[in-house]
Amino acid sequence: MAIYTDPKRRHDFALLFDVKNGNPNGDPDAGNLPRVDPETMQGLVTDVAIKRKVRDWVDVAHGGEARNKIYVQHGQYLTETRTREFDARAGKGAKPSAKDAEEWMCEAFFDVRMFGAVLPIKGSDSGQVRGPIQLTFAASIDPIVPLEAAIVGPAQNAEQSKRTRAPKEGEAETDEGEARGTMGRKAFVPYGLYRAHGFFVPAFAARTKVTEADLDLFWTALQQMWDLDRSATRGELALRGLYVFSHESSLGNAPAHTLFERVTVDPVIPSAGGVDVRPPRSFADYSGRVLVDDSALPAGVALTRLVG
Repeated sequence: MAIYTDPKRRHDFALLFDVKNGNPNGDPDAGNLPRVDPETMQGLVTDVAIKRKVRDWVDVAHGGEARNKIYVQHGQYLTETRTREFDARAGKGAKPSAKDAEEWMCEAFFDVRMFGAVLPIKGSDSGQVRGPIQLTFAASIDPIVPLEAAIVGPAQNAEQSKRTRAPKEGEAETDEGEARGTMGRKAFVPYGLYRAHGFFVPAFAARTKVTEADLDLFWTALQQMWDLDRSATRGELALRGLYVFSHESSLGNAPAHTLFERVTVDPVIPSAGGVDVRPPRSFADYSGRVLVDDSALPAGVALTRLVG
């Protein structure tokens, strides 16, 4: 068993990923522009968005396996998914006890077992399952500039076609301009390097019955999910660093924040003004700026560099 796949140990991990000419996480309250901290203009990506990528990769790669189904799916009602699972185990219309419902859901669904879930349905209510893996928001190392580009599709709607058609016999000619397709806008970040932190708590893992294979699958998903989530909107997403601090003790041998301080990324743009610096446009601009101090680690703590 690799130390970083041991579910009886506490694990704290730092994640670095970047985006080029894409929108890593649009904000629906801001016209789907990339999320930003308005005070610092650092880009933000929610923990929910990162978990969605993990779910999608596990579903495609292993969703057909008995223990690796995904509960939170695109375009599906959670009630229906849960009911199908209960019916398959105990017959149509089954109303299991809270204890049985929680055990069945954790056993069947990878994301419930790892991330937890709320199951508030009367008659088949297992309450709240608290998952052992929690993630923070990701924040960009340097400030970003959310941009929008106007785009024109080749297709026209009926009204556009009516305005741009040639005049019929007897009609006066009008200068409507050149026929155009449907107009739209595309939001993106020219470039951003983001950092997030994550935590694995063995006490919660024991309740949801997380195994070594589950942790191994999670680390694999974090490394490979970026190539699955390709779209014109996303641009180019890539994992640049994954650093796992594993503790001998299930309660931990050192505070997480002191371990994360060992992973530093120097911004390209200095915080002090008055310096003319070109903003970062690729990971190469951070060459020599990503530093990991693995010397004199606290007793009982080991560092595994899965990426970077």
